Amino acid sequence: MKLHELSPVPGSTKAAFRKGRGAGSGNGKTAGKGHKGQKARSGGSIRPGFEGGQMPLQRRIPKRGFVNIFATHYVTINVSDLNRFEDGAVVDAQALIDAGLLKKTLDGVKVLGRGEITKKLTVNVAAFSASAKQKIEAAGGKAEVM
Repeated sequence: MKLHELSPVPGSTKAAFRKGRGAGSGNGKTAGKGHKGQKARSGGSIRPGFEGGQMPLQRRIPKRGFVNIFATHYVTINVSDLNRFEDGAVVDAQALIDAGLLKKTLDGVKVLGRGEITKKLTVNVAAFSASAKQKIEAAGGKAEVM
């Protein structure tokens, strides 16, 4: 087979339909746009969100407060959830995903101090609460910030 012998699979392509080319073409005169009106004119149609000159919804709704687009969004996990790992294991974000404890990491993982930990683990994540760090180190493990 050569390049000039290639052709698309039958039925996968369709011939371009030329609108507005006379009555005999089957789609002449108004070319599927009906009679008059804004949508029949050249320049397409109206932009999304346009409400005919009425104040659009996105401008009518009050804007309140402040949204910090630079904030760091952590996925949180509790110290008690770390007990499912083997003694002496290294726990990082990927290990938590593999264990099914997390689905995504956003800007990082933060370990919070709820519950108790009995295993000696090395935990490598983005942040720890003070009580979580203390509990991990009290169990003989290490709390390392990445």
